[in-house]
Amino acid sequence: MYKFYCNNWRDCPRCIHLFPFPSVLSFWMSIHSRIPAVFRPSPWQLAHATFYGDDSGSGTMGGACGYGNLLSNGYGTDTAALSSVLFNNGYACGQCFQIRCVQSPFCFKGSPITTVTATNLCPPNWSLDSNNGGWCNPPRTHFDMSKPAFMKIAQWKAGIVPVMYRRVPCAGKGGLRFNFQGNGYWLLVYVMNVGGGGDIASLSVKGSKTGWISMSHNWGASYQAFATLSRQALSFRVTSYTSKQTVLAYDVAPSNWNVGMTYEANVNFH
Repeated sequence: MYKFYCNNWRDCPRCIHLFPFPSVLSFWMSIHSRIPAVFRPSPWQLAHATFYGDDSGSGTMGGACGYGNLLSNGYGTDTAALSSVLFNNGYACGQCFQIRCVQSPFCFKGSPITTVTATNLCPPNWSLDSNNGGWCNPPRTHFDMSKPAFMKIAQWKAGIVPVMYRRVPCAGKGGLRFNFQGNGYWLLVYVMNVGGGGDIASLSVKGSKTGWISMSHNWGASYQAFATLSRQALSFRVTSYTSKQTVLAYDVAPSNWNVGMTYEANVNFH
């Protein structure tokens, strides 16, 4: 009977000579390689923030990411539209940010932190100077927050305040959600409730009668496939834009799936 003297299995590469067979080490290393990547917060950076909409946040529903009703789809009113530098052609959709007001008399005492989800684009306004109304003009890093979110960090009468921000993991309660649009010959899918980095780099779909089909990025958080997928159960392969981690969501939608419906997987990012 062999005794292993490593304190934990992550130490195995440093004590390879203690293992009787290479296959044992390969087994442990294969387990280590399958441990899901965990998204970590980024360093704090400087930006500016404004707000749009009213106290209820109703004016922020919809948005360029395509999440529709943010309340019914689980995003709430703590959201923000990103300047194009941050929006990154829609690949930032779903990302989560901690924001706190700094260096302004309008900041609330203690510089409280609020967490927002990117759900919209704040487009450039070339008719205004970048430092006088054109807050979202490139190359500015800017958050146009919902009013309820903005009022958690500063007085609304400030209009615009300097902020510190950082990327943080998204909670993503439950599994990935896939909202279907299109028809039996063109499938358009909005990916929602993404945990971890919150974002999507690529999406593939597999019908019960097909192999994996790569879907092209449409806009925001939507991906499309020009393929006949009606009357087939559908699975998805999803890759995170930030962590590059890939998860497989099998049999997300039944063979009698319909457009306009949202289907939830039993997997998510961390």
